[in-house]
Amino acid sequence: MEHYPAVVMWSVPAFILLMIIERVSYWLHPDDDELGYEKRDAATSIGMGLGSLGFDLLWGLGTALGISLVFTLTPLHISTTWYLIPAFLIAQDFFYYWSHRSHHRIRLLWASHVVHHSSQRFNLSTALRQSWTGFTGFFFYLPLVALGVHPAALAFCQGINLVYQFWIHTERIDKMPRWFEYVFNTPSHHRVHHASQGGYLDRNFGGILIVWDRMFGSFAPELERPVYGLTTNITTYNPLRVAFHEYASIGRDLREAHGLRTKLGVLFHGPGWKPAA
Repeated sequence: MEHYPAVVMWSVPAFILLMIIERVSYWLHPDDDELGYEKRDAATSIGMGLGSLGFDLLWGLGTALGISLVFTLTPLHISTTWYLIPAFLIAQDFFYYWSHRSHHRIRLLWASHVVHHSSQRFNLSTALRQSWTGFTGFFFYLPLVALGVHPAALAFCQGINLVYQFWIHTERIDKMPRWFEYVFNTPSHHRVHHASQGGYLDRNFGGILIVWDRMFGSFAPELERPVYGLTTNITTYNPLRVAFHEYASIGRDLREAHGLRTKLGVLFHGPGWKPAA
């Protein structure tokens, strides 16, 4: 397979249709336990998604160059025939898990990913609330490329992963069949991931598969109603502040930090880390 379709771009009409259906469903069947849509919040999420498309093109030039360089240097090349795509998808999802988990545990990476968690609502528009500095994750996929996976195959699998995750951003679906919940990421699992209360923090990092969380001890089932958003929420719908507020916070903490060790801690420890007194 020499060329792969732009999976995400092809899926945009379906995204729009599903958001309309979800919004209408709240009119027809309101539920007091579900938050539904709010105009400013949804507009911010959609705006962040549109902005991310432009920034992804900008950052993509550099990341594509780095990935292509690794692929050129590696002596390994795996044939990109169609029957290997399921194996590539599983491998990409495995590395996605570690990328996603790292973006929650390392503050410099969290500054990019926090955008996606900044809404206090959970609906299909939330899936579009994407970072404008999304280049931070490409390093995690370099081992796959070094093993011989073609960059185009990797990009295709990343697109499939992203499209899959769109539908799990909803409160309208309760639980899937038990076998499906055990293997795959679902709305129930992802509601936990977007929750801000203690027992749900930093859980359920999987993209398509939830088995990685079960294997590596980061799984939590949905037992109580999630409270969405951040532990300290931002009160803004300004796209620029949504995109860069954590970078600004890191800058303030770096100015106040004394010594190289503390400055490195600010960058590479988890969100909320403070040096010992």
